[in-house]
Amino acid sequence: MVYVVEDPPVSPVSLSRTLLAEGLGTMFLLVGVVGSGIMAERLSPTDVGLQLFQNAAATAAVLIAIISIFGTVSADFNPVVTVGAWLLDLRSGRQVLPVVAAQVLGGCAGTVLANLMFDLTWVNLSTKTRSGGHLWLAEVVATLGLLLVVFSLIRTARHSAIPYAVGAYIGGAYYFTSSTSFANPAVTVARSLSDTFAGIQPLSVPMFVVMQIVGMGIAVVLIGVLFPSSGR
Repeated sequence: MVYVVEDPPVSPVSLSRTLLAEGLGTMFLLVGVVGSGIMAERLSPTDVGLQLFQNAAATAAVLIAIISIFGTVSADFNPVVTVGAWLLDLRSGRQVLPVVAAQVLGGCAGTVLANLMFDLTWVNLSTKTRSGGHLWLAEVVATLGLLLVVFSLIRTARHSAIPYAVGAYIGGAYYFTSSTSFANPAVTVARSLSDTFAGIQPLSVPMFVVMQIVGMGIAVVLIGVLFPSSGR
């Protein structure tokens, strides 16, 4: 999904460029999420609150940067954003599966890179259990809020605010959701490959993804009501 609209309009972006942007962007997102989590554990080994702050700040900053970099090509970096964009007629249906695949592969590559940069095994499945109704509810809320931020700004043509609003929302949601706001199926899958601060046990992944899809569905309905497209 192209976030920046210029006058005259930007030429259509090829699928190959879209996939490259989505794969690279999601890779850098996971490098930021997982890498900053590892660094936080090492810098502040006895202070979990400070670890979370460092992880949240780094993630917010990376989101601002990568959306700013890739926004004129494609900058979803999140399967629920991609599917939501399709449901809201903002992305072609034929692009959905390839884009989601690029996001998942890019995210897994980012986790592997983060592990290797910190001299860890390239894949080390997480043992951190994240399960329970309160965490699943948090993922619905986190995903709902993220998509409301993204699509409300798109529908009201405030594209330049998206990098900063998304970064601010996710940075805040690390603290106001009990799940620390994964809000992204590709990120959730990729974070299962690192047994570090940001990790999630593979068995905890499916319900997180289901709840993220639920949050997406609610968001799409609300966006259609609150910010109807022109002519509706």
